[in-house]
Amino acid sequence: MKSINPFTAKLIAEYEEFSPKQIEKTIELLHDGFLKWREKKLIDRCLVNSRLAVLLTENKEELATLITSEMGKPITESLAEIEKCAWLCRHYSDAASLNLDPVNIKTEALNSSVRFEPLGIIFAIMPWNFPFWQVFRFAVPCISAGNTVILKHASNVSGCAMAIGNLFNEAASDSVIFKTVILPASRSEEVVSHSYIKGVTITGSEQAGKVVASLAGKYLKKVVLELGGSDPLIVFADADLQKCYPQALKSRMLNAGQVCIAAKRFIVHESIYTQFIEEMTMLVSNLKLGDPLDHETAIGPLARPEFVEEIEIKVNKSVEMGAKILVGGKRSPIHSGMYLPTLMTDIKENMPVFCEETFGPVAVIIPFTTDEEAIQIANNTRFGLGASIWTTDITKAKKVSQLIDAGCVFVNSMVKSDPRLPFGGIKNSGFGRELTTFGVHEFMNLKTEWID
Repeated sequence: MKSINPFTAKLIAEYEEFSPKQIEKTIELLHDGFLKWREKKLIDRCLVNSRLAVLLTENKEELATLITSEMGKPITESLAEIEKCAWLCRHYSDAASLNLDPVNIKTEALNSSVRFEPLGIIFAIMPWNFPFWQVFRFAVPCISAGNTVILKHASNVSGCAMAIGNLFNEAASDSVIFKTVILPASRSEEVVSHSYIKGVTITGSEQAGKVVASLAGKYLKKVVLELGGSDPLIVFADADLQKCYPQALKSRMLNAGQVCIAAKRFIVHESIYTQFIEEMTMLVSNLKLGDPLDHETAIGPLARPEFVEEIEIKVNKSVEMGAKILVGGKRSPIHSGMYLPTLMTDIKENMPVFCEETFGPVAVIIPFTTDEEAIQIANNTRFGLGASIWTTDITKAKKVSQLIDAGCVFVNSMVKSDPRLPFGGIKNSGFGRELTTFGVHEFMNLKTEWID
């Protein structure tokens, strides 16, 4: 399995696929580790997070360079990703952040309560677009709660996968709590089917989620799915546009648009539609493309060459159906692996750039007249991950928020994941939650205890 730099096209490293015997041995080690790990005091388990935060900070430059080299993210964004992982670890170094104290419930019993107990080994299938954050976002609270984790990462970021495993191993000292396996997606059933595996979590595409959910159903394993999105960003007439513009730009163009919670559809009130188009066109046109290791670069290559072709097909098909390109709309002349940041208008709801997830630097701008129309456009998607609303009328914002089909709604801010808030979607964006108490409880036994 090869790791190839998407900017230079040079081979970084090759990794040998794990044999069935290696998979079996890894699972057995993690099971033995779990039996010991769950007996440790919660405060002792959380000390590992403090060590992880230190290791991430001390090795920030090296780890960020690895991210950029393997999947093409601008180095400034890779550094921010490592810093965010360290913040998450510091957050969960406080045992109270997990909220695992038993909950007493008044009944006629002498005492009745709900206890929170770890399940065992959780199998994590993680994506390449945030190769450290996606893993840490799930693994840190899951392990802190007493579970152990086996990671199957995307094949193009195998170097990141091995580095993450090394970090957890060093932080945990003599405890076996985390193992990375090099495995193609086609062999995931080998892991899911094992009796020691108690749950599965995947962050990935809609199609990958369907496959994993079917496997979890087949083997009766708890599953959490964090899948694709086509998030709306609704801009009302009274919005603070000077605050909105840079956040809208960042939300759509971060990581060259390869973000599930990116604002992919800008839904703008007709009274400010022309103004919004003019400003966003200028901002998008000024984004610098280039070497992702250059700190001035804003847009690097897409993670794999075939992803550029996928974006081309969706954009070109939409143009054939009547969409107009304001800026971009083609490969970069400086690098075939880059796609120019793109804005499109005259969008119909059956066009690929509207009804499918565009995993690249492409945004569509759609006008609306009434609040009801904005909500209808926003909800006209099979996805339901996040949404962003921009207005100075907070009463209206709260009303609209309640009518948006999404796992999270951010008002006057871009959508983002935060250790202090639950994260996940509805509809075809998946089910289950990560982070906070809600995410921790996904892979715990909520045990009722009755004492009389």
